[in-house]
Amino acid sequence: MNEIIESLQFYLEFPFVRRALLVGVLIAFCSSLLGVTLVLKRYSFIGDGLSHVAFAAMSIAMVMSLSNNMLLILPVTIVSAILMLKTGNNTKINGDAIIAMMSVASLAIGYMVVNKNSDSPNVAGDVCSTLFGATSILTLSELDVILCIAMSIIVLVFYLLFYNKIFAVTFDEDFAKATGVRAGAYNMLMAVITAVIIVLAMNLVGSLLISALVIFPALSAMRVFKNFKAVVICSGILSIISSVLGLFISLLETTPVGSTIVVVDITVFIIFAIVGMFIRGVKE
Repeated sequence: MNEIIESLQFYLEFPFVRRALLVGVLIAFCSSLLGVTLVLKRYSFIGDGLSHVAFAAMSIAMVMSLSNNMLLILPVTIVSAILMLKTGNNTKINGDAIIAMMSVASLAIGYMVVNKNSDSPNVAGDVCSTLFGATSILTLSELDVILCIAMSIIVLVFYLLFYNKIFAVTFDEDFAKATGVRAGAYNMLMAVITAVIIVLAMNLVGSLLISALVIFPALSAMRVFKNFKAVVICSGILSIISSVLGLFISLLETTPVGSTIVVVDITVFIIFAIVGMFIRGVKE
């Protein structure tokens, strides 16, 4: 145990590890807050769809050799989030079908663009790193950290100021509209914030694993708590703990950061599922 603590203290002396830890915690926190609403509104896989769109945009940015690929990735992902939301309300095409269509199309286009136009000698390695996360989380700049801090503040302020309206839109959108709440505007704002968080989270867990940050903490909290506020708070705490544990285990065992965090999230979900079953058994 002492060896583990000493190893962690050694790693934490490096600025890049501290930046990675801070960004990981902030991204996990923001993802978990939005995750509760997305899960309850049955939009759990919007993160998956947007992450694949971001992958396609990143592939095009790589081929174009843009100095700052965020200039392309962020607007494309935000526009896609709005399109998913707007088109998903169309009675002719269900929301989950739209997400599936955009997800598969973006993944195919992104891989095709990289495969045909990349000058890198290791195309498969580049794609794999983008999809499953890479050491980019350990090479974050101060600008990346500032961006994550700013985004976390925006998400937290958004939740604190509009908590009651978010609650109403989440559980009964028609009733919320009837009481004068601009449900469409709040849905749009949540879609935009989700898109930004997805782009930021690509550095942490990669495109294919982003949904885990959104889904698992919320589902874990729902196994034990039934109150919306309790679920949101518990989800945020679990997401932060999983992110820290995942990053520490990754450093100690030299495992992929993103995959390790997701495995910790899965373990936490299993534990909370068992605890929830026990609690329900006691009440019965």
